[in-house]
Amino acid sequence: MSIRLSIVTGSRADYGLLHPLLTALVASPACDSSLIVTGTHLSERFGMTVREIEADGFRIAARVELPLDDDSELGIARATGAAVSGIAAALASDRPDLVVILGDRYEALAAATAAALLRIPVAHLHGGELTEGAVDDSIRHAITKLSVLHFTSTEEYRHRVVQMGEDPGRVFAVGALGVDNALHAPLLTPERLAEEIGVEFVFPTALVTFHPVTHEGDSGVAQIEALLGAFDDAPQLRVVFTLPNADAGNRAIRERIEAWVAGNAERAWAFASLGRVRYLSALAACDVVVGNSSSGIIEAPSFGKPTLDIGERQRGRVSADSVRHCEPDRAAINAAITLALTPEAREAAAHVVNPYGDGHTAERIVSAIVSAIGEGLSARKRFCDVDFPLAPGKQG
Repeated sequence: MSIRLSIVTGSRADYGLLHPLLTALVASPACDSSLIVTGTHLSERFGMTVREIEADGFRIAARVELPLDDDSELGIARATGAAVSGIAAALASDRPDLVVILGDRYEALAAATAAALLRIPVAHLHGGELTEGAVDDSIRHAITKLSVLHFTSTEEYRHRVVQMGEDPGRVFAVGALGVDNALHAPLLTPERLAEEIGVEFVFPTALVTFHPVTHEGDSGVAQIEALLGAFDDAPQLRVVFTLPNADAGNRAIRERIEAWVAGNAERAWAFASLGRVRYLSALAACDVVVGNSSSGIIEAPSFGKPTLDIGERQRGRVSADSVRHCEPDRAAINAAITLALTPEAREAAAHVVNPYGDGHTAERIVSAIVSAIGEGLSARKRFCDVDFPLAPGKQG
């Protein structure tokens, strides 16, 4: 009898990462998998990326539409509530053996909440990480506590999940699926990519993704203005933007990017979504990755590209030597871009070791899922204490 899996995806980012795992699950005779699609996948404003899922041929069991017009904190909270309700209905109808969730967005929290309340086991990917500048940091740890099976991207993150009281026998350091994509996805040539998106990647070209900074209120607006100002100070730089996700405050950032692109049409382009293969092809073709997306930290090193990580959003993540962290200051950003484009920095990035794995993450996850279900995995779990000394004054 096949293991019945529901995989939840709410954005272009998590779907791109999940793609190699979905492919491996389809190839496994032990697994019967389907997708619950929600969030920005079903929004025209964010590129209606459900079309990419359909084109890839993966089976969609349910579509859960969310109210995304209000990007205030209250609006995101309401969208999370709608996601819990809609995903719960889908899971109650399908009753899978396991729900697979990646990451730390509010759609992922909604899916984990719904599954836990229905007593369906949850497998969580990318637990134990830190992103100190985003509310996602707390969401990620909450999902860990709602999950019974854990797949972390490094051994350090595995240690942190175990520290949170999770059963060490259910926590696996497997690497990051983004590295699987980077090493194995079929890429477009720069010429073919130029034909498809209308951009020639000639030196110097930056690939830029900048998301809201959800733990810092409205500071994301000031930060994107500093970034755009730095681009003004580097008129030779060509800039390709992928627009921000649906976090609180995304609209103001999106509007500023689109206005800047309109005023710099000879050297700047913006896309709601490039799609998985075109985005990875752009990573391979660009000269520097700029912004505050995890992609610059996890995938870019496998392409040998220098990354400029701006601000606090990704602070705390394990990083390759090719990743330079920079304060969200116009002059500092401009200086860091200039340094990243030097022959020395580009040569060093081309030979960097990526700490996020070797490109075999998907097969490790499938193997562990099949073994865990075969051993009778259930939603019931116990807290596993870690033996460490208490601070002075805290004993007893």
